[in-house]
Amino acid sequence: MTVDPLLLLAAAGGYLLGSIPFGLVLVRLAGLGDIRQQGSGNIGATNVLRTGRKDLALATLILDSGKAGLACLIFTFAVSTPAGLVAGGAAFLGHCFPIWLKFKGGKGVATFLGVLLAAAWPVGLLVCATWLGMALLARISSLSALVAAAAAPLLALAFDRPDVAVLAVFLAALLYWRHKSNIARLMKGEEPKIGAKKKDAAA
Repeated sequence: MTVDPLLLLAAAGGYLLGSIPFGLVLVRLAGLGDIRQQGSGNIGATNVLRTGRKDLALATLILDSGKAGLACLIFTFAVSTPAGLVAGGAAFLGHCFPIWLKFKGGKGVATFLGVLLAAAWPVGLLVCATWLGMALLARISSLSALVAAAAAPLLALAFDRPDVAVLAVFLAALLYWRHKSNIARLMKGEEPKIGAKKKDAAA
């Protein structure tokens, strides 16, 4: 069985783009030290928020989602829809397991949303709305992410995008695995609220 070299290129390109640790870079440029030594130790927007800099957290959220969306769009238009989905999925892996940080990255929520927005924007918007609704209701980032991730494959199927649904199942499974410590705390009622400066919420 031969593998399309363009799909391999999409995977490599998406992974390298997704590996850019924007949270780490922004916090360092702001003179606030190493984000990996603060809060949960993750490089995502939720942990950046614990620095007290909402602007940095928002920028991290946009850039982390944008890098995944950009990877998906570049290879969708340059090669094919399957290549775009591969690139977007690889960007998610790059964020969670960046080669530059010894494969210790974020939890992938923003990149997950970015991939879906680029691959099928109605699905992405509804998944974002699901996250936002849960965040406003429960004020717990990890719970919002888990609910949104679970809804993503179903929403993709509702919009007749089985290809996106398959990708969403794969990414959601990884996202749940990355959140296993959060899930344990949720079951104990110990997961911190959004904005709390306690250890290890979703990032």
